[in-house]
Amino acid sequence: MAVKVLLEKCIGCGACIDACPFGALVLLDGKVDINEACSQCGACVDVCPENAIIREEVAKEAAMDKSQYKDVWVYVEIAEGVPRNVSLELLGEGRKLADATGERLGAILIGQGVEGVAATLFANGADKVYLVEAPELAHYNTDGYTTVVTDLIKEFKPSVILLGATNDGRDLGARVACRVGTGLTADCTDLGIDSETGLVAWTRPAFGGNIMATILCPEHRPQMGTVRPSVFKKPIPDATRIGEIIRVSSMVKAEDIRTKLLNAIKVSAGSCNLDEAEFIVSGGRGMGSPANFRFIEDLANVLGGSVGASRAVVDAGWKPHMHQVGQTGKTVGPKIYIACGISGAIQHVAGMSSSDIIIAINKDPDAPIFNISDYGIVGDALEVLPILTEKFREIKGS
Repeated sequence: MAVKVLLEKCIGCGACIDACPFGALVLLDGKVDINEACSQCGACVDVCPENAIIREEVAKEAAMDKSQYKDVWVYVEIAEGVPRNVSLELLGEGRKLADATGERLGAILIGQGVEGVAATLFANGADKVYLVEAPELAHYNTDGYTTVVTDLIKEFKPSVILLGATNDGRDLGARVACRVGTGLTADCTDLGIDSETGLVAWTRPAFGGNIMATILCPEHRPQMGTVRPSVFKKPIPDATRIGEIIRVSSMVKAEDIRTKLLNAIKVSAGSCNLDEAEFIVSGGRGMGSPANFRFIEDLANVLGGSVGASRAVVDAGWKPHMHQVGQTGKTVGPKIYIACGISGAIQHVAGMSSSDIIIAINKDPDAPIFNISDYGIVGDALEVLPILTEKFREIKGS
């Protein structure tokens, strides 16, 4: 809709000028004129005493033929020859979306020597695997992978594409969406099908996690979004499932790639690998000081797990943001989550409530964290943690 002035009715009273919050209206030769600052808010329409300002429907440009687009796709990230957990989680959720819309579930598999991964993708719900292999694609690179995925979309026209909200997924998703002229809903925490339109309903935190926004993409295809790791559970694999491998030749040349991988150096990142961790020990402000996080780290090391932290801890500078669990940090779903000195604010709970088992340690017996915990220990975490660590160490030693 556009706002338009009917000059034959305008008496130049100025009521609309006073009502406009953007300063978009001026008097020219005794008549109101609308400039480029107009946001189409309609405040002027409501106050005009002569009904000289109206809303007028603007003819839309010819829309794309959305009927050509079908099927749900998942971009599969590979790490050390196996799919990342988030990709398997998205296959499970993509299977639900595909079943709800009566479509097929496809998986995008890019790399070199990765064809053997297809069996895992079929077992986790995929009907088709779009396989693109080339030496230039052996490791993720922005230029090559963007070109490949863009070419796949243009050729096969999927209706929906799911990517993990990881470093690679966020990098790839934004570039591909721009190339194909569609929208991208980032960092989603829930997916569904809108009952009225049949479109994918993408849900994500907004305004710093204070509200949850549900976003639709009605006019463009494919519908694209990145989804946080550990929001959904991995499906139970069915080794009897088979599917179709569609081999696609890569059009990427070595000179098209502006970056070059010189070497891959493994670092000791296990303590903050929250996305893949089966055990997470998290600390809050109740730990008292940054130095006391050594008790958290000791228990995480014994369990072979990762160290998490609440937002208060990260804001205080005790731990870097990569350790933060919560609505504005990582969403995790380990087998066991141990919350130490964490009160249980709703923003933190939103990031870890899908854990299989939650154990809380807190001095306050009325702390909200106990309301969602499977097991609770009322006590000082600084006293409880060394005892737990030693006991687990004995059990592992035996």
